[in-house]
Parts: sequence; C-alpha cells; structure tokens
Amino acid sequence: MLKNIVIRSLSGIVYVALIVVSIVLLDNSPLTYLVLFALLCVLGVKEVYDMSRNATSESWLVTLIDMLGAAGVFVSFYLGMNGDGTSRAVWLLVPCAYLLARCIVQLYRPQQHAVHSLSRSFFSMVYVALPLSLLNCIVAMSTPKLLLAVFIFIWVNDTGAFCAGITLGRHKLWERISPKKSWEGFFGGLLACVLTALATDKWCNEFFQVPELAVWIGLSIVVSIAATYGDLTESLIKRTEGVKDSGHLIPGHGGILDRIDSLLLVSPAVVLYLILVIYH
Repeated sequence: MLKNIVIRSLSGIVYVALIVVSIVLLDNSPLTYLVLFALLCVLGVKEVYDMSRNATSESWLVTLIDMLGAAGVFVSFYLGMNGDGTSRAVWLLVPCAYLLARCIVQLYRPQQHAVHSLSRSFFSMVYVALPLSLLNCIVAMSTPKLLLAVFIFIWVNDTGAFCAGITLGRHKLWERISPKKSWEGFFGGLLACVLTALATDKWCNEFFQVPELAVWIGLSIVVSIAATYGDLTESLIKRTEGVKDSGHLIPGHGGILDRIDSLLLVSPAVVLYLILVIYH
C-alpha cells in the first residue's frame, strides 16, 4: 500500500512538473510545450483505440494517420492562434489533409465497417485532439499564466473532491456512471477551487494578473464543474468499454486519459467563458 502511494505521488509530481515547466517557458521557448501536448494528443488517441479494442480492429496505417493527425491539429491550432499572417493562413492545412487522408484510406478497406471505423477515428479527434488544441485559444485570448491557473484549479478540484469524498462522502453523485463519486466530493472540490481563486487574488495577483475578482471566481467555478463532467464522461466511456483504466502508462494513475479527462471538457468550457464573459 505504501509503495503504491509513493509511486503514485512521484509519477504525479513528474506529470505536474512537466506541465508547469512547459507553460512557464511558453512565451520564450514554446518547443517544450508543443512537444509535450502534441505527445498527449498522440497517446490520448492511442488510448481511445486501446479502450475500444473489442470493436473492429484497425490497420497500422489508420492508427498512424489518426495519431499524427491529432498532433498536427494541435500544432496547427498553435500556429493559427500565435503565428504571423502566413501561419494563420495555412493553419487549416493539417486538419484538411487529415480529413482527406482518413476518408480516402477508408475506401481501400472494404472488409471493415466504414461507419464504425470512421466514427472511432473522428471521435478520437473530437474528444482528445480538439480539446487539447483549444488550450492554444486560451493562451491566445489571455496569457500562459491563465492557462497555468486553469491547470491549478483542475488539480485543486481533484484534490478537494478526493479529500471531501473520502471523509464525508455519503450521497452518490452519479452512481450509474461512477459509484465512488459523491455530492460531498463535488462540493469539496468546488469549495477548494473558490478558495484558491481568493488566495491567488490576494497573494499572487501580480503573477497571475488576476482580472476582476468576480470573473476570477467565476473561472474557478467553471473549471470545477467542467472538470467533474469531464471525469464522468471518461468514466462513462470506460464503463461502456468494460475497462478499469484507459491505459497503464503512468504508474499509479493509469493512462494519459485518466490524467487529462477533466481537462478535455474544461478547455472548451473555459474558451466559452472567456468569450462570453471577458470578451463579450
């Protein structure tokens, strides 16, 4: 038991450190950020395939196209959001090339169920690649520091929900999908996020460049709610496919999707929040 806790803690620290360093260095050296999150796209798509292994098997070419397409879409979004005029004009090349390649390849696979095969490919792109690519929109509309704050809110929410759920959890949040989650855990995570927003406004305002306090607290609430739905969505996918974890890449945590499941709904929710509330 103790060994598992140590392994889980160490792997979690490494994961968090990589995320933090890549975002902090983003303004001056975006390579670390691009490589790390493009890799998350590739591994996330691969895990979608692994979880649906009971479905029609795919060829190595289809898998490669989807994985490269996911990484390419992320980089394209970065260029489109942060590049010069030329970059913005050509950033749709990769998404368009992926769509063409994936559909054309399917024509040469008559033995496969086309709808099932294409659905899995496009689902992996919409579920994994698109949300991760939207992180670039958050940076473009604000600063890398706000993106770092979003991750901090996610981690604080997970920690608060876990602690409150373990100690106070009595009422099931959504038993059909995730029997271990409770309403007490949800509100514990939400409270932790709001308190973190207040703390950053008071003590870290200069670093994070906190906007109006009400907007900052609203961001923490949006992140907490979207993170919970993101967690539940991946739980639904795993329950449907009959698997416990999305993978085994991260010791003590499972797969990449088990670590970024909250983020996959947080990123579009934050983009909507920024557009509707800050840039209305």
